[in-house]
Amino acid sequence: MKEGLLYSTVLIHVYPTESLPADIGLKQCRSAATLMKWRASSARMRTDRQGVAAVFNFATGLAIWCSEAMTLALVLFVAWRHNVRNEAYLYWGLGFLLTGIGFAMVALRGEIPSVLSVEAGNAIALLGQSAWVAGFLALDRKRIEWWALLPPAIWLAGVFLPWVNSDYSNRVVLYNLASATGATALAMAVAAGDMRRERTRIKLMGVFILQGCLCFGSALTMALTMPSDIEATNLGGASAMASAFLLTIAFAFTCRLIMERSERHLRALTLTDSLTGVLNRRGLLGYFNGIQERAHNEQRQVAVMLFDLDHFKRVNDRFGHQSGDAVLTAFARMARQYIPNNIFGRMGGEEFAAFAAVADQTEAEAIAEAIRTEFCRLPVSTGEAIVPVTVSIGIALASSIEANIDKLISAADRALYAAKAAGRNCTVTFGEAEAAAPAPATPSGNAGELVPTVDDQVDALRRMGTLSRAG
Repeated sequence: MKEGLLYSTVLIHVYPTESLPADIGLKQCRSAATLMKWRASSARMRTDRQGVAAVFNFATGLAIWCSEAMTLALVLFVAWRHNVRNEAYLYWGLGFLLTGIGFAMVALRGEIPSVLSVEAGNAIALLGQSAWVAGFLALDRKRIEWWALLPPAIWLAGVFLPWVNSDYSNRVVLYNLASATGATALAMAVAAGDMRRERTRIKLMGVFILQGCLCFGSALTMALTMPSDIEATNLGGASAMASAFLLTIAFAFTCRLIMERSERHLRALTLTDSLTGVLNRRGLLGYFNGIQERAHNEQRQVAVMLFDLDHFKRVNDRFGHQSGDAVLTAFARMARQYIPNNIFGRMGGEEFAAFAAVADQTEAEAIAEAIRTEFCRLPVSTGEAIVPVTVSIGIALASSIEANIDKLISAADRALYAAKAAGRNCTVTFGEAEAAAPAPATPSGNAGELVPTVDDQVDALRRMGTLSRAG
């Protein structure tokens, strides 16, 4: 009796009481074989009666997806709280939250009003796609575009049409079209970034394009075949499973994109001077081989320029270290604009350096003098005072074949010493012969070629004009 009661309980739990055939009693339920035989025959009867049996249990699938979406939303919100300046995490978290809420409302159909489950639930889920689009735009510091809101707009524009609202298949077609639009918008947002530096974007964009084609193909198939509700359920379920799989791949590629960007940022921090924003010594030296190769290919010379701000200790003592930092930052910002390809950096303290491939000594001196005269012409304003500062420059030149980083820096340093000895605020150049010569035990203040300043050249032209008139 207990065994029969147990089987009856299982039977009533699995199938509603009103669907039980009248000739099934407790004695027949004692046999598991009888129960399984009846279930098989009942399934056949339902299949014969309805055509194709539904394969996908939407309630279970939506419940699983909702839990995953909520978990991902929580993770992304925590990541955003850790770095609130990165709004991409916030938008992505909102996207998963809205998608989870929307699908939960769809899964509660029959428990809540239809307008909340169908119209509002799907609109909220599609609004989650819009939030993902906004996240990718925010990742690249771009403003949110109007087309990000197309997915929920398309759904709301069509779902209230009578021939759509009353037909399940048409609603599935409309949702797939809106979802295809969202996938296309995601691909556009990803493509708006730097595709050359971040190659993962190409794969990520490909995933979204594939998802868009899948949703559009599903909608087109249903529109042409006009399936029954059961067939539409199966086709929509298959499309939803494939989209979920592609979304998982897209999430993995997005994580990889963020990791690559973080690695690149950390690498830049190790090669950049934190105060001035230009290259540090390590980052600058890493560019020398590239400059040497470029000079060799273009049959040019390699020039190393060293810059030293004059009497910088006095600036710190008189105006304070904050003013000194402002002077360093202003010089770095100004000087790098004159250096080809911005191969310019801070060697340490108040000393900076630049590498360039130049046609001859005249071009190297022109670059150095442009920096020196511009820095003298515009005293640095620190907010509290105008700080007058000048710079001394040493230049060393070598052919692309004989260029050696250690020898050139040593020669440029000796040229800089000569510029200091010549009275500061000037440029001294060491040609190929002087740069290749071994460094003396005691640097000479008269070595190198003192480059005439602009004022010197103007005075010389005036004297020549006076002498010509006198003659």
